[in-house]
Amino acid sequence: MKIAGLEPFSLIDFPGKIAAVVFTQGCNFRCPYCYNPELVDPLRYGALLDEQAIFSFLNERRGELEAVVLGGGEPTLQNDLADFLRAVRRLGYATKLDTNGSQPDLLARLLQEGLLDYIAMDLKAPLARYASYVQAPGDTQAISRSLDMVKGSGIDHELRTTVVSGDLQQADFQALAQLALGARRYVLQRFQSRPALVDQTYTGRKAPSLADLQSLAPLFLEYVGSFEVR
Repeated sequence: MKIAGLEPFSLIDFPGKIAAVVFTQGCNFRCPYCYNPELVDPLRYGALLDEQAIFSFLNERRGELEAVVLGGGEPTLQNDLADFLRAVRRLGYATKLDTNGSQPDLLARLLQEGLLDYIAMDLKAPLARYASYVQAPGDTQAISRSLDMVKGSGIDHELRTTVVSGDLQQADFQALAQLALGARRYVLQRFQSRPALVDQTYTGRKAPSLADLQSLAPLFLEYVGSFEVR
């Protein structure tokens, strides 16, 4: 796999578990607020990490770490993702996938093989706005298929939306909540302004207040099991 980064210890990326996070290189979306441009923009790619070194690290940390999270970039663009997950599970780790939901066929195979314990799927915007919001051709049928699979997977999962002040309106949140009907958990993530973003015009943009996002809880809880702001 094209591995561009490793977070060796995380208490926040896999709910309830101590995890390492493996970051893959490459993404088919160009979300303007993304703060990992070195994983998204080929002009900003850095050197890749050795996959065998990653497994040596994971082998050494058995008993200390409990889980491995696959993030990116977009991990489902990696042709050998299933092989990687199998090897991780043979070491005794739980696995979590962070995905944009654009590759439902691969997601279906991972679920059918039982290679995932947790899925976090991003919902970027209401489906009608998807292509413009991710700044790339958007197959909303693929997003819908993945969404249905995640909700019906029987494994723990969350849906996530990153919120920048002014980008999403009340009607958009209503549409997202309705899309999420039946999901276990919905998370609204506050935008983080950083010097390096995929779209530099977003540097300096603001995040909504915690209070503003928390006020949306009653709306989302009509459709999902739990709601959280991060």
